[in-house]
Amino acid sequence: MDHFQLRDGVLYAEDVPMPVIAEDVGTPVYIYSRATLVRHARVFRDALSGLKHPHIAFAVKANPNLAVLRVLANEGYGADVVSGGELTRALAAGMKPEDIVFSGVGKTHAELQQGLEEGIGQFNIESEEEGYELAAIARRMGKRAACALRVNPDVDARTHEKISTGKRENKFGVPLDKAQEIYTALAGEDGLDMRGIAIHIGSQLADLEPLETAFGKVGELIAALRAGGCTVTHADLGGGLGVPYKAGEELPQPAEYGAMVERVTKDWDVTLMFEPGRVIAGNAGVLLTRVIRVKRGIERPFVVVDAAMNDLARPAMYGAWHDFEAVEPTGEKTISHIVGPICETGDTFAMDRECDVLTADDLAVFRTAGAYGATMASSYNSRGFVAEVLVDGDKYAVVADRIAAGAIMDAERVPDWLD
Repeated sequence: MDHFQLRDGVLYAEDVPMPVIAEDVGTPVYIYSRATLVRHARVFRDALSGLKHPHIAFAVKANPNLAVLRVLANEGYGADVVSGGELTRALAAGMKPEDIVFSGVGKTHAELQQGLEEGIGQFNIESEEEGYELAAIARRMGKRAACALRVNPDVDARTHEKISTGKRENKFGVPLDKAQEIYTALAGEDGLDMRGIAIHIGSQLADLEPLETAFGKVGELIAALRAGGCTVTHADLGGGLGVPYKAGEELPQPAEYGAMVERVTKDWDVTLMFEPGRVIAGNAGVLLTRVIRVKRGIERPFVVVDAAMNDLARPAMYGAWHDFEAVEPTGEKTISHIVGPICETGDTFAMDRECDVLTADDLAVFRTAGAYGATMASSYNSRGFVAEVLVDGDKYAVVADRIAAGAIMDAERVPDWLD
């Protein structure tokens, strides 16, 4: 459920008509619903109510906007971060250092040091080499780093290949058959507190079976580690739950996921940790756009909108689907190609899509754009960065300014020797 609904023929964000935001802020603009974020955060937390003290850390990469993070911090969420920049954002948004988990395969020396300085709750180590480097930094600083070892279970998540992270050929984690050896070696390192296992097999999962298979392997590994004399008190089960991008699409619900986790992990005797991202933020945002013109095509008309692949990259990058709807639909439908203004054939949101009839200057939205939307934006074609708005009931605020192309250019320099 989200809070973007038609009222008297006009699409609203909670209690704010979208044309009001378009007039005030301009387009394209991302619009987030606080009520939807809060609802999704609570539904996910309630789904884990059968577990003992689960730790929930929002995957900041899904939507790092400070206002969004503050909403989730107020709901008691921690943060799963994958860069020093995300760590800085999570802290600035009010998330507690001890509730922050630092994941990612390429943490730099400076980022490892930053995490130690800030006193974060856990590092998810992605390789033996990273573990030794972190141990050396911790010893030099007189600290100990709480760590989980990320394992690669070689499980196909059955999602898009570019967001699958748990197969043998993927770059993440250590091979399952080497995990006990590596964990044992790192547990002997002064400076490290090896306390758990981490796993994450992919994003936008439409089936719980791959997760259950992967979790079963984690349970076997925990038992083997304990039998070998190692301490295991935590298990980070990652994220990955999908959201419906198409109206009427059926995906596993958080309650089903929680029941599966409770059943599979009942004998583990660990603190379970989770990294939801898309399932919290995806349906909590839309991208509001304006039609530039409708161009006659050979077979179908092209609806050219002012949003582009630099604003919403998922369709160009993954062939991803986003429902496309008029803000003030007339009830008349047609079949069109939905495209942006960038000079790339890939700047195409949909081909042969049944949609509302639109004309120049009409407003429309791309649904389910609250995750992996603004955060993946670029300035390609010397376009600026899109603005972001948070709605709360009948009020709204710009929570990320539109950055004009000229402002981006102001950061560039032409050296004197080119004159």
